[in-house]
Amino acid sequence: MNIVSAIILTAALLMIIAGMFCLVRTYNLIRIIIAIEIAMKAITLLLVFAGAVNGNMALSQTFVITMIVIEVIVAVVAAGIAISLYHKNGNVDIRELTNLKG
Repeated sequence: MNIVSAIILTAALLMIIAGMFCLVRTYNLIRIIIAIEIAMKAITLLLVFAGAVNGNMALSQTFVITMIVIEVIVAVVAAGIAISLYHKNGNVDIRELTNLKG
């Protein structure tokens, strides 16, 4: 393993840890959306790296494009929930989600 591979793996691991830490420590829905996005970007980086190592970049690019589409859908739905929560309660605390009705 060369130094570039070690740096990529370390950066992806740190991004996943940062995303998970932020998920565990906050009740703010906007911060949770950002934490999910950070963790997903790290997984995307790992998929591209795995494709480069295996020599199968076409398959990894297909997975990455699919993940980006899913990631955008999740972010838009969560942002809609955050907007509804803010309009109803005046804050984006996820502990208030029990009072939100559609």
